[in-house]
Amino acid sequence: MLKKGDKAPEFELYTTPDQKLRLDELAGQKVILAFYPADWSPVCGDQMALYNETLKYFQKYNAQILGISVDSKWCHMAFAEARKLHFPLLADFEPKGAIARSYGVYDEKEGECQRALFVLDEHHTIQWSYLSPVGINPGADGILDALDEMARSTVS
Repeated sequence: MLKKGDKAPEFELYTTPDQKLRLDELAGQKVILAFYPADWSPVCGDQMALYNETLKYFQKYNAQILGISVDSKWCHMAFAEARKLHFPLLADFEPKGAIARSYGVYDEKEGECQRALFVLDEHHTIQWSYLSPVGINPGADGILDALDEMARSTVS
């Protein structure tokens, strides 16, 4: 798993059935990457709903959250619509798990992303990372603490 100080690997993934997002499109902005196993699982649904409720706090830090799993763009679209999510879900679908592998968080045995979080600075260098047990929602406290620490270090 990539750690603090590592440069975040570039990617281009579907956000909708006909649109892709590249990490470099978010240059100058902090980015939160939330890798998760699967749409529609209870823990993943709760985790993504929590981040949806926390968006205004992320935005105060000029941070964009992106959910990433190996589910398809169509599955993401239905899941985001059902959960009323207001942030992009990216489909690491084909080749399956390629981006999760590049971040060191692909579970070969299960064929899905591990539950992992990365907070990137404006230059997309990893400033914080966390691997959560698959059955546990990692919440938002670690993300907010990392964003707060980054904000304090730029002020001082």
